[in-house]
Amino acid sequence: MTKKKESIFDFVLFKRLFQYIKPYNSIFVGLFVLVIFLAGLSAATPYLTKDAIDKGIALNKPDTFLIYVIIMFAVLILQTVFQLGFIYYAAWLGQNLVKDVRTKLFNHLLKFKMKYYDNSSVGVLITRSVTDMERIADIFGQGLFMIFRDILTMLVVFGVMVYTNWKLSLIVLLMLPVLLYATRIFQKYMKKAFEEVRTEVSNLNSFVQERITGMKILQLFTREDTEYKKFKEINERHKKGWLKTVWYNSFFFPIADLASSVTIGLVAWYGGLNVVEGSVTKGVLVAFIMFIPMLFRPLRQIADKFNTLQMGMVAATRVFKVLDTTSQIDDTGNIVANHFKGNIKFDNVHFSYVDNETVLKGISFNVKEGETVAIVGATGAGKSTIINLLSRFYEIKGGNIYIDNTNIKDVTLASLRTQIAVVLQDVFLFADTILNNITLNYPEITEAQVHQAAKDIGIHDFILSLPNGYHYNVKERGVMLSSGQRQLISFLRAYVTNPSILVLDEATSSVDSYSEQLIQNATEKITKGRTSIVIAHRLATVKKADKIIVMDSGNIVEQGTHHELLKKENGYYKNLYEVQFLQEEVV
Repeated sequence: MTKKKESIFDFVLFKRLFQYIKPYNSIFVGLFVLVIFLAGLSAATPYLTKDAIDKGIALNKPDTFLIYVIIMFAVLILQTVFQLGFIYYAAWLGQNLVKDVRTKLFNHLLKFKMKYYDNSSVGVLITRSVTDMERIADIFGQGLFMIFRDILTMLVVFGVMVYTNWKLSLIVLLMLPVLLYATRIFQKYMKKAFEEVRTEVSNLNSFVQERITGMKILQLFTREDTEYKKFKEINERHKKGWLKTVWYNSFFFPIADLASSVTIGLVAWYGGLNVVEGSVTKGVLVAFIMFIPMLFRPLRQIADKFNTLQMGMVAATRVFKVLDTTSQIDDTGNIVANHFKGNIKFDNVHFSYVDNETVLKGISFNVKEGETVAIVGATGAGKSTIINLLSRFYEIKGGNIYIDNTNIKDVTLASLRTQIAVVLQDVFLFADTILNNITLNYPEITEAQVHQAAKDIGIHDFILSLPNGYHYNVKERGVMLSSGQRQLISFLRAYVTNPSILVLDEATSSVDSYSEQLIQNATEKITKGRTSIVIAHRLATVKKADKIIVMDSGNIVEQGTHHELLKKENGYYKNLYEVQFLQEEVV
């Protein structure tokens, strides 16, 4: 295991990443062809310079010299054209590959259980979906192909050097092991440094995202100074992580430059003596002085590009970790529900969010078609858990849930959730128009249908009173609307889908009296004729329910109508009514 962690290059990971290149095989092969041509053209220029000096200048043949100059110019043009194509298509391949991986990742995230998001940082997931993806694109745009080009250039250049003069090549060869060893050590430490950097980037993104989202709470409780100090600590760790990479770079690159300069000096000294003696031509000496930077510079660039490659591989590891996470609800049902009558049955249902901390302790109840059932109880009794399980956002630990005598596990997830509309207490609106927040961009729902639905539940005039009406942009999380207005939009969103079953989770809490009246009217309209489950908070909703289910600590302690439950001496509901609901009625 230790060896695998310390390996400089993860071939297993790269092989997996390579699978995404298959749709672009022609571009991939074309890039390798361009690399071969570029390597050959790089070595051609110094060699042509040698011949231009030895066969043109040395022999005093200006025409021959001019021919070589023209050839070198043509080589330069070709090299420029190939280089442009290489850089563009390497980046093109990287961006297309990342587009495919990002699409797969987002599709994977869409299918995760709610439990996964309960335990995950939004900032970290954003980093995986955005920042890490760009690092993966760099593997191909600035890493892999660049490294391959540099390695091939080094091999071609050294081959031409040996062919030109093996003695001078031997001097160059003596210095290469030093630089190769330094490069390997550099790569090893850089990998560790970049792993640390990516971790700190995720922490920084997560911290900033959460604090910006919760800025109102921070300011309400005057936590600005505390959070500022925490941010400074995280930012400091982030800085130190990056400074490690700078520190390693500051060591390696001067060593690489020094090795190149020393080699040029040795070749100039030894080659110069041989030029005097006549065993080496001036052209060969000039060519070698040109060759040496071409041999050492790619090695220096390989180390630099390896940094990019390492960052990409670290990012790919993190992205694939999310892709390998199996946290989906098992969608094995084969029944497509086009419509439910609305008969619901919970049969001895057990559930816990965390192991050994049971939330529902074997509850059983029935809801008949068209009934409105209210669920009441103290905070933490398990009320909201019931609606989460009905929509299969979580898997139950024991028992069964039926709709129209069909186990909901036998119904496809998409059709199940399409037939159940949920209005939550904490309404989430996207940074979009009211119309798009209502339809959620379903093409089947027309604007005319939305207008008619709004008139049906009595909120059409309210929407028209807003700037641009249905095309009013509510901004991120609907901040341009009050909580009551957001609630009304959520009611319309539920109603326009014409669901078979409606669930209202404390949908009338924390709103003003005017909005509450509109919501009560909307509630009466959208619950009429369809099965409805209401997590009750206000007295009016409870009193009108066909049945009230009273919960306490994960158990159903009472069931019945409002009047039936009030007749029970020392009943849980009666005590709740007298303590809470009667106070509201007095107010």
